Amino acid sequence: MELRDDDYQIWYDAETQTLTCQGALRLGGPDEYAPIAQLLDEVVKQEPKNLELDLRKLAFLNSSGINTLSKFVIKVRQNSQIQLVIQGSNEIPWQTKSLPNLQRLLPTLKLQFD
Repeated sequence: MELRDDDYQIWYDAETQTLTCQGALRLGGPDEYAPIAQLLDEVVKQEPKNLELDLRKLAFLNSSGINTLSKFVIKVRQNSQIQLVIQGSNEIPWQTKSLPNLQRLLPTLKLQFD
């Protein structure tokens, strides 16, 4: 499963159970984020035991993207079988500010910054 655009790339590797996002997500709202939300939903439906979300190369995510990410975390919470680990970068300001808030939605969420 993969989505590509000039500004971003998102793909899921079922073998490693890793969802990777890179580039910059500056889409215009929920309608433009719908394909991404659908990809995230498909990953949750596969019910990977340990799911890693690698955001270390996602330089920008706007408020609509953060909303999409929050909804994804809520869906993971509804499937209590999935252990979610999010990898972020200390070098990217939006990640250090926004990612810890996701732990409020999913207390078992593990955040790893490098």
